[in-house]
Amino acid sequence: MRTTGAKNAVGLLAAAAFGLALVGCGKPPGGGPPGGAAAMMGGMVPEVVAVTVTQQQVVLTTELPGRTSPYLIAEIRPQVSGLILKRLFEEGSEVKAGQVLYQIDPAPFQAALDNALAALGRAEANLPAIRAREERFRQLVAERAVSQQAYDDASSALRQAEAEIQYWKAAVETARINLGYTKITSPISGRIGKSSVTDGAIVTAYQPVPLAVVQQLDPIYVDAPQSTAELLRLQKRLAEGRLARGGNDQNAVQLLLDDDTRYELEGTLQFRDVSVDPTTATVILRMVFPNPKTVLLPGMFVRALVKEGINEKAILIPQQAVLRDPKGNPYVLILDGESKAQARPLVLERAIGDKWLVASGLAPGDRVIVEGLQRLRPGMPVREGPPAGAPGQGMSAGKGMPSGQMPPGQTPAATPKAK
Repeated sequence: MRTTGAKNAVGLLAAAAFGLALVGCGKPPGGGPPGGAAAMMGGMVPEVVAVTVTQQQVVLTTELPGRTSPYLIAEIRPQVSGLILKRLFEEGSEVKAGQVLYQIDPAPFQAALDNALAALGRAEANLPAIRAREERFRQLVAERAVSQQAYDDASSALRQAEAEIQYWKAAVETARINLGYTKITSPISGRIGKSSVTDGAIVTAYQPVPLAVVQQLDPIYVDAPQSTAELLRLQKRLAEGRLARGGNDQNAVQLLLDDDTRYELEGTLQFRDVSVDPTTATVILRMVFPNPKTVLLPGMFVRALVKEGINEKAILIPQQAVLRDPKGNPYVLILDGESKAQARPLVLERAIGDKWLVASGLAPGDRVIVEGLQRLRPGMPVREGPPAGAPGQGMSAGKGMPSGQMPPGQTPAATPKAK
């Protein structure tokens, strides 16, 4: 009996202790310990980094796809028919204007020249006698010693002899020109490609297939199409004063190669075509680039950076600050006068590097939140912290810390344990 009573006493004491423990785990009627609510509120206010919107001068450029083409190009064709005796150049080499490239057999053309010279000499030999006869008949017809008909015949013979001399002079000149055409020369300086004929080939005058092609590559053209819609927008912005011309360097153009590297030399915008291609609704912009090292070859695809103008009051914001609503419309969160985050819709014009060019939606002096956006919602109170990398900066809420983790040294508000 005594043992049973002792056990009952121990059970009552354990039940009483468990009840006190449950009461201790509950929320105190008068609130938590002093400072507990303030500590919780301080830990829940997000820390953000904001930048002040300013206006700046920005040079706007347009990237246009283009293709290179030779500055000068000459297709080498024979001007007389004949047999190729010798090719006088090395394929792929640089040639000079006037350099002999092919030699056509000159023998038949030399013979034609000699024949024309002989005929000219014969005609010139007959001319003095015919001219003297015409002069005598002119005197005799005045004295009525010969008939008028006889004088007319002598005068006509003189004119025929003079005309024959002119004819053979022209024949001599033609034969001399054809003889000169047997030496096929380059009309321009540049690089010559492969030859379509070899020694001993028969060629014809002005044949459709060229013997070779010479191209001048320094400087070189770049032709880039620009849509008429973009051209009209540019003209409208210039007319409204939103863009200004860039002065003397407005026509300066830069080039990106096919491997995304920048071409080391700057080019010049030569002209913008006035004819629109009806199939693509584009106009052609022609640019000239120096090419001393022959980096640019004809037919290469490149991208030209053409200057549009200067925006004197451009607003640029970091791309990381721009958010999207469910419909895809861009907006940013700004700090209002009560240190709350407020949404501001934007109209973006284009990306420039790692920033967005804002067409409308922001004004100078606005404070745009750029860091700490992960758990931020419009209307939430925030506190502004130092930028990332600033000396003495602590861990920002939502940046560099797992969700729900408290900063070191800060104790969370008391929460009931699981029962």
